[in-house]
Amino acid sequence: MNESFETYRPYLFAIAYRMLGSAMDAEDLVQETYLRYQTTPPETIRSLKAYLATIISRLCVDQLQLARHQREQYLGPWLPEPIVTTDVSELIRVEKRVDEYESISLAFLVILEQLQPLERAIFLLREVFDYDYAEIAAILDKNEAACRQSLSRAKKHLVDHRPRFSASPELQRQLLTSFFQAVDAGEMNALLDLLAQDVTFWLDGGGKVKGARTRPVSGDQAVARYFINHSGAFRATLPEGARMELAEANGQPALILRAGGRALAVVTIDVVAERIQTLRLVANPDKLTHV
Repeated sequence: MNESFETYRPYLFAIAYRMLGSAMDAEDLVQETYLRYQTTPPETIRSLKAYLATIISRLCVDQLQLARHQREQYLGPWLPEPIVTTDVSELIRVEKRVDEYESISLAFLVILEQLQPLERAIFLLREVFDYDYAEIAAILDKNEAACRQSLSRAKKHLVDHRPRFSASPELQRQLLTSFFQAVDAGEMNALLDLLAQDVTFWLDGGGKVKGARTRPVSGDQAVARYFINHSGAFRATLPEGARMELAEANGQPALILRAGGRALAVVTIDVVAERIQTLRLVANPDKLTHV
């Protein structure tokens, strides 16, 4: 195969997006990787894939260090930037060991946020992208023993916190549709029938959405009341022609609110025992440019 940077561009984006949880930042670092590649003498590159993976991984670790501080200052809950995954198979089907739905889902990306930057990088390179310890040590300029220890810590954290969802895409679509219909009709009892008692609602408005909660809402009664009480005022702010559509975001069914070709919000859910356990709504306009 005649390799070039473009051969690996989707692969590099797949690494960077999982590392950062931001498509915008991932694209920036893929471009920075390209610029560094351009200034490297070709005869010094023994393996183009390994060289590019090294550059993007180190850039991501540095970016994560900065992002941790920025996200501490973020107004309200921070959620990863959603992306429509219907037509980006390269992003999903690169992994060997972690279920393809899980490794790209918003729920899993949220859990990865709790890892230290190096732990996150090592976990993803090993468990998703199937690098061995010697390769990971070379990529991140660490020794193999340290990489093994970091992976062990990361795995323990993920075992303790990883959500276990077994709902089919069909059930998720059904619950999303029923949820939207109940909210639109203002039917409190219908909403309660869809929600788990300990449901949690996360709204990421980034301080740019009027009336957005800065803390999560927990409990079926509180979540149902929130949507019933705010749905009328929310509809009044929507531009003419706004519509809700079922789509696929981060490998799972999602509701996307659009107006004039622009995404205004993305809603995804986690389901346990055929009820909605977690609701995530991303409305920060800066995070919807790829939707």
